Amino acid sequence: MKKFAALGLSSMLALSLAACSGDNAEKSSNTNDGGKKEQITLDFWTFGATGYEDLTKEYEKQNPNIKIKVKASETADHHDALFTSLSAGSGAPDIAMLEIDQFDRFKVAQDRFANLYDLGANDVKEQYLDWKWEVGENADGDFLFGLPTDIGPKALYYRTDLFEQAGLPSDPDEVAALVNSPKAFEETGLKIKEETGMPFVDSIEMAYRAYLDAAKTAYLTPDNELNLGSDSEVKKAYDYAVHLNEIGIVGKYEMWSPEWANAVNKGEFAAELGAGWLKGWMEGNAPDAVGKWKVATLPTDFASNWGGSYIAVPNETKHAQEAYDFVEWLVSPENQLKSFQSHGLFPSAHAVYDMEEFKSNQDEFFGGQASAPVFAEAAQDITGIGYKGEKYNQIHSEILNALKNIQNKGADPEKEWEAAVKRAEDLMKR
Repeated sequence: MKKFAALGLSSMLALSLAACSGDNAEKSSNTNDGGKKEQITLDFWTFGATGYEDLTKEYEKQNPNIKIKVKASETADHHDALFTSLSAGSGAPDIAMLEIDQFDRFKVAQDRFANLYDLGANDVKEQYLDWKWEVGENADGDFLFGLPTDIGPKALYYRTDLFEQAGLPSDPDEVAALVNSPKAFEETGLKIKEETGMPFVDSIEMAYRAYLDAAKTAYLTPDNELNLGSDSEVKKAYDYAVHLNEIGIVGKYEMWSPEWANAVNKGEFAAELGAGWLKGWMEGNAPDAVGKWKVATLPTDFASNWGGSYIAVPNETKHAQEAYDFVEWLVSPENQLKSFQSHGLFPSAHAVYDMEEFKSNQDEFFGGQASAPVFAEAAQDITGIGYKGEKYNQIHSEILNALKNIQNKGADPEKEWEAAVKRAEDLMKR
């Protein structure tokens, strides 16, 4: 998995996407005049390492009249290209993935997507986690943009050797009990630092995201108003990160940097508040750390989701029903299990959590721990996802810059907060 990219957003979106397209129900056709099944080609745009190419081949064997052309791109390139094609009213694919942090950017263009409720989505609604499904809807709940794919429930990745050096338990259940509140989390970090000299969490961003990712209202309200008051959940997350940094338990690594990767491998920090998809990266990039990391559930205050996607059907397609039928098959519980096993995409279909192949999937990297049930428990602790809005990533960058100035330059936290809020206000005026 790669770092989610922050994209530049255009205030012209609502204007450029104002024109309505035709009714998909009239576009979709399954037979030609001779009564034979029509040969149909569907363009499918994806991003990241999904493994959907292999599943697509399975579907084509089962449906010989369907050909699916998969185009995989980097996250930023994918969403920019989709944005451009939807804005232009031409060139959009029949099927497109949407990353959750980018979703609100496209929801203002509802007329450019097929309503999956019109194509049969109600029949499979109960197969997915409620909170994941609800994010895929419009505000009124009568329009479904996309079917759920993977999710990113967060858990505590921790180094067993550092916990043991600090005289702390290293069994996942015991660690979960040890860090069962934000205060206990802090106290554990202090113990690690005092006994091993290593920071507890890797970065000030991860310390900040502890509360931020769990916030019901982050930077923007559903009315698209800035939410950065002194009593906001964002300020609470900011103050917590500042505090953890002040007491010396926050590292200075930046996620995905070579220094961070080396620290993961060598055990130069004790814990990471990571989503389920991080497991795959660690297994492939930290060879010296095999058997030294495990995962445990986080305090319920930190229960949250980081990442995941949906698959939508742009309204431009001439084969909406065929496109939807493929998507429904692709994200079925059985195929979500395959995607999890092959590429670590954590399932949003809760039936997978009871499948034996899922529950017994032991990880050599985690010393034989079956980590999947830990993330499944974390996924079911999530009660919802806060509204993000079109400028989430831009505002996030401003707050994060303030935190980095505090950590790296010794800047005053309140002055940095006020300056970041001012920059966010300026962003909202553009």
